[in-house]
Amino acid sequence: MRFRPRAYRDEPEINFIPLIDVLLVILIFLMVTTTYSRYAELQINLPTADATRQQDTRDQIDIAVDAQGRYSINRSPVGFSGPAAFSAELRRAAGDMKDPVIVISADANSPHQSVINVMEAARIAGYGKITFTTEAGKK
Repeated sequence: MRFRPRAYRDEPEINFIPLIDVLLVILIFLMVTTTYSRYAELQINLPTADATRQQDTRDQIDIAVDAQGRYSINRSPVGFSGPAAFSAELRRAAGDMKDPVIVISADANSPHQSVINVMEAARIAGYGKITFTTEAGKK
């Protein structure tokens, strides 16, 4: 028999407000103390190419870019006034070729933007086959 009155026990409950406060303090601490690395400081070593010489194809357009950023198409100098005008020169040089290969021979010291200009003009002209010439590395 039970002579004592039944004591009511309160069910324990979890209060989430202090837990959220602690998590926010931890999050703020991590955000303030985190350091971010800079990817602009990477050292890049460009590869050299050791490949055999390909045979010349008939359906190709040779584009040369010198160190000053001047262009020539099939060994004739061409001025660059914009990608659209240069794409018209590419179409004229292609003549009746269906899908010519654009061969870019850029000087090692030529501006990167000059090569990108040629690639953009080839895209506007509708030519998707682009290749680059390289010089064989010293053995």
